[in-house]
Amino acid sequence: MALVLHAGSGNKNAFKTLIAAEYSGVKVELAKDFQMGVSNKTPQFLKMNPIGKVPVLETPDGAVFESNAIARYVTRLKADNPLYGSSLIDYAHIEQWMDFATTEVDANTGKWLYPRMGFYPYAAVTEESAIAALKRAFGSLNTHLASNTFLVGHSVTLADIVLTCNLYLGFSRILTKSFTSEFPHVERYFWTMVNQPNFKKIIGDAKQTEAVPPVPKKAAPAKEQKPKEAKKEAPKEAPKPKVAEKPAEEEEAPKPKPKNPLDLLPPSKMILDDWKRLYSNTKTNFREVAIKGFWDMYDPEGYSLWFCDYKYNDENTVSFVTMNKVGGFLQRMDLCRKYAFGKMLVVGSEPPFKVKGLWLFRGSEIPKFVMDEVYDMELYEWTKVDLSDEAQKERVNAMIEDQEPFEGEALLDAKCFK
Repeated sequence: MALVLHAGSGNKNAFKTLIAAEYSGVKVELAKDFQMGVSNKTPQFLKMNPIGKVPVLETPDGAVFESNAIARYVTRLKADNPLYGSSLIDYAHIEQWMDFATTEVDANTGKWLYPRMGFYPYAAVTEESAIAALKRAFGSLNTHLASNTFLVGHSVTLADIVLTCNLYLGFSRILTKSFTSEFPHVERYFWTMVNQPNFKKIIGDAKQTEAVPPVPKKAAPAKEQKPKEAKKEAPKEAPKPKVAEKPAEEEEAPKPKPKNPLDLLPPSKMILDDWKRLYSNTKTNFREVAIKGFWDMYDPEGYSLWFCDYKYNDENTVSFVTMNKVGGFLQRMDLCRKYAFGKMLVVGSEPPFKVKGLWLFRGSEIPKFVMDEVYDMELYEWTKVDLSDEAQKERVNAMIEDQEPFEGEALLDAKCFK
């Protein structure tokens, strides 16, 4: 029997298998008259995948579900398939980028898109987290693609197929030009891929969305009505005096949150938001404007400066993993945004990459609640800046400025917490 793929014709997860089949010379047919929500609920389909999800590949030896697994199966039907590279390390890198495409790109695109499509409840905090994670992923990808046409080697591999199909969902539904323009190498890569003949045969003409889908409007809650039966059965009681009634809002009023200890410190002449605004708005003459402005504002009585150095740099052998590690740390530091400013640098042109940082904290010490709640803190060696040492002050300047080279090495990435 021929290989039959059960999925809708526009399913981006089905595209992975169909494109891999084109490159591999394998015949795969789409199931005829497949209707999502109907075909995948039949007893015959549920025997192939009890969860009822698509796509599912029907083969002479049994069914296969999960889109990446299906694409792998079809690719391996051709011996020595170049889609899997030409060496063991190629194979490992292809698998690496397939995992990246799934966990970093597809997952975060879905967390942003699907609530706006009404598939899941919308939560602004969740959306902000997903967008931040997606930007970190695109930043890592952009760095890799700056010197590579394809993800692995010098031709299309299965990693390119999986990533492009995942990007296709984003580009076509939610990733507008204003988002993707920050990542020119990712843009170049995507349009190069979708215009390859084997991609275009399956996907057709790809177009980028011009707008982010709006947040679904919440339906007005229906007024609660007491059942008539309850009225009949409930014994009549004498009305209580109004003075004994307690307003609902008084009963539900939350207790005031305890103040953060940092809010109880003596006032400082340094206004942190003024510094963050100066940093963000200074585009030229950075040393003369922003750096000078920082030292004019800095209050050593109300704030303290700290260097941090990652303790386990030997682990930092993959650039995008290292940058994601830093991005995750900054995300977890969000609880102290009101009281801190930070710069994190990833240094080096070759692995292992070094991670170094500079932090400005309210108070004379690192806030205790940060040390207690952000587990990453213990992964770094923290050193208080000695302001009497001109060399240390110059190092502060260089880190704020993203000076390159930094301490004699290339600057792979720089992130700002503000």
